[in-house]
Amino acid sequence: MKKVYDFLRSMRFGILLLLLIAACSVVGTVIPQGREAAWYAQNYTDIHATLLTLGMDRVFQGWFFITLLVLLCLNLSLCSILRVRGFEKSGDLIARAAALPSVEKLDAVQLESVRKHLLTQRCREQKIGTASVYSKNLFGRFGTFITHLAILLTVIFGAAALYAPAVVDRSCLPGEALEMEDGTRIEVQSFHIENELGELDYESVLRVTLPDGRQSDWQAVSVNHPLSFGSYKVYQQTYGTAGSLTTRNTASGGEDSFVLTEPCFLTTDGMNGLWFEALYPGYIRGEDGGFTLITSTSGSYTDPVYQILIAADGEYTPVLAFPGEELTVGDMEYTFNEPIEYPGLRIKRTPPLVNALLLLAFALMIAGLTITFFLQPVLVKTDPDGYTVSGPKPESMRMELRLLLNEKQEGV
Repeated sequence: MKKVYDFLRSMRFGILLLLLIAACSVVGTVIPQGREAAWYAQNYTDIHATLLTLGMDRVFQGWFFITLLVLLCLNLSLCSILRVRGFEKSGDLIARAAALPSVEKLDAVQLESVRKHLLTQRCREQKIGTASVYSKNLFGRFGTFITHLAILLTVIFGAAALYAPAVVDRSCLPGEALEMEDGTRIEVQSFHIENELGELDYESVLRVTLPDGRQSDWQAVSVNHPLSFGSYKVYQQTYGTAGSLTTRNTASGGEDSFVLTEPCFLTTDGMNGLWFEALYPGYIRGEDGGFTLITSTSGSYTDPVYQILIAADGEYTPVLAFPGEELTVGDMEYTFNEPIEYPGLRIKRTPPLVNALLLLAFALMIAGLTITFFLQPVLVKTDPDGYTVSGPKPESMRMELRLLLNEKQEGV
């Protein structure tokens, strides 16, 4: 049992856990997370089954990653407990230092040089019998404990930041905005599936306006490059392509535009009009002049085709229409426009308290590292026979005093 306990609190085990967590984080960063299975089948054709089986589409929600975090917390907790048990009170440290035998033998003149140097270094002098103990930075012995505690809190609050946020998936057309429950507005200026070179990049340009009026700049958001502002983080999650139609009443001159995302019937009298059934990304024309519709694509719609039914006088006529074409049914004139590409956004809102606690943990870690490296405890005991240096890391002070005495001897 003791071997298991020693292994769980060992630095070797902690480093192993950190390496595994780092490896999982790299996988979760390189492979877009939370997409539908069909997306992985389309973009990782040869290995999508393996990715889904191993849970690489949801690394940070998987049992393996969560187990690693729990074990790291256990390792850090045991390390912290071990260090707390090893702490001595300042008085006990000084008393133990006073009881140590002198290692370096000095005469009275050399002892006085050591004494003046230590007082110059702002060491506190305490007399215990015939010995004098000079101490400084005794609080520094807590540095490693504070650092380990800060790492533990960072893992805990980091996990809270990962798992506590409220998450919603919403779609939004370019030029429109999403209104969140707390009054935050997320505006979509533009979106495209392909860049000007024809490469897939799924990029949105977004802006966030918080309820208090603070507003982010317009920012490009793409896969694995979210927009962070306030307590919100907005990810490019998925995408879609919608049809666009302009209607005009030839009798009254009235005009309106519609975005077609699902089957619908556009009519003024409930009988005559246009049924929108589907929008296809392209087509293949056969030798006989017929059309074979392309039903799916990972990029933009290069040759979009509208599949519709014209309802007129009780008869329904199937028609394929292309952008730029016009159809007239009774007094209504329908103009088919180029399709509109729109983003599907994943919106995360982290409770402000979690972010504040995470910043506090980072600040505590910086304080712990500063104390560990720059406030190392000093304990020097002198008596008529000479002096000895003790403390957690005595080598630096030993070298400093030896250099001092050598300089004094050379000066004589």
